[in-house]
Amino acid sequence: MVNVTICGANGKMGRVISSVIKDRTDCTVISGIDLNTEKYGDFEIYEKPKELPVKPDVIIDYSHPSCLNDLLEYCLSTGTAVVIATTGYNEEQIEAIKKAAEQIPVFFTFNMSLGINLLCKLAKTAAEVLGGQFDIEILEKHHNQKIDAPSGTAIMLANAINETLDNKYQYTYDRHSQRKKREKNEIGMHSVRGGTIVGEHDIIFAGRDEVITLSHSAASKEVFAVGSVNAAVFLAECPAGLYDMASLLDNVK
Repeated sequence: MVNVTICGANGKMGRVISSVIKDRTDCTVISGIDLNTEKYGDFEIYEKPKELPVKPDVIIDYSHPSCLNDLLEYCLSTGTAVVIATTGYNEEQIEAIKKAAEQIPVFFTFNMSLGINLLCKLAKTAAEVLGGQFDIEILEKHHNQKIDAPSGTAIMLANAINETLDNKYQYTYDRHSQRKKREKNEIGMHSVRGGTIVGEHDIIFAGRDEVITLSHSAASKEVFAVGSVNAAVFLAECPAGLYDMASLLDNVK
C-alpha cells in the first residue's frame, strides 16, 4: 500500500485525486497540504509540508509554483518521492526540480494524460517526416481560470517537436505586433481561454495544398488525476532519478 500526501489538497485537482484514490486498493491518502486546511475526507490537511506528522511514501503536487521551494526542501530532507504535476514553473524552478532528482525520485511532466503523451509521440513522428516542408502551429484551449499561457503541455509538445528537428526552431507566441511574413524556422503557439474547457491541444502541420492536424481533447480532469496516481504508485518503487510518462509507459510494457 502506497501512502500518499496531496499537495494542493483543497484545489479542484486535489479533490479529484482524493476521489480517484478512494476507489483504489494499491494506495491511500494519509494527509494533505493546502493553505485552506478545511477537512473533507478521512485525512487531515496542513498548511506546510514541514507540519506533516507522518512521512508519506509519495507526495502528489497540484498546487502552485510558489509552493515549490517548501515542497522540495521537505522531500529532500526526508527522502520523500514527489510527483510534480503543477505547471507554470520558470527555468530556474525547473532546474531546481532536476537537481532534486539527483537525490530523490521525482516524476515531472507537463501533462499526466496518457493520450497527450501518445500525441507527443505522434508529433515527433510527424516532425521527422514533414519537418522542413510544413509550417508548424500549436493551438491550446483551456478554461477561463487558467493563469499560465501557453500551457505547459503546449510547451512540452513544442519542445518534443523541436528536439526531433535538432532544435532549429524558434517559438512565436504573438503575431499582432509583427508586420512580416511567417519564418520557416518557427513554431507558432496560440492560447484560448474560456468557459470550462478542460484542455484541448491541436498540432497543425500546414504544407503546400495539404494540412495535417493532430488533436487531443480531455473531457474531465479525472484523466490527469488517474495519471498522477499511477505515477505515484510507480514512483514509490523507484530509486532517485527524474521520471516522466515515458518512464511509466516503458515500465508497463
